[in-house]
Amino acid sequence: MFNDDIGTKSELSGYDIDLQFGLMQEQKIADLFKGKGKIEVKAERGMWKTTGNIAIEVRFEGRKSGLSTVDADWWMHLLTSDGDIDMIIMIPVEKLRKITSNMYMKGDARLVYGGDKDKSQLALLPIKKLAEYAHTV
Repeated sequence: MFNDDIGTKSELSGYDIDLQFGLMQEQKIADLFKGKGKIEVKAERGMWKTTGNIAIEVRFEGRKSGLSTVDADWWMHLLTSDGDIDMIIMIPVEKLRKITSNMYMKGDARLVYGGDKDKSQLALLPIKKLAEYAHTV
């Protein structure tokens, strides 16, 4: 189905450059999953479907926690429904910290209390806005 649309190598401008770039990116991900980098994994249950937000803990009982203190290279946020993964958002932790701060400062994110007995302070980030901010930090 898709092979008919691809064309020959000579028809594809920059094919070799694109291929090389793709292979380098694949290697980065392979290295990450082989343990060359820490990943913090969080799962969002179905509420994201109605709110359009992901919730990221930044404080617990008044102390920095979650994104504020995590010692990982990557943040992987699973968007789930009925126990199944619908989508994965994966962002370098330092970039996510900057994105969260920028979104909050510009009024695109807000802080709320939630979790068990409302002891966690959460940053609510609109999923649709994440990509807009990702290239600005």
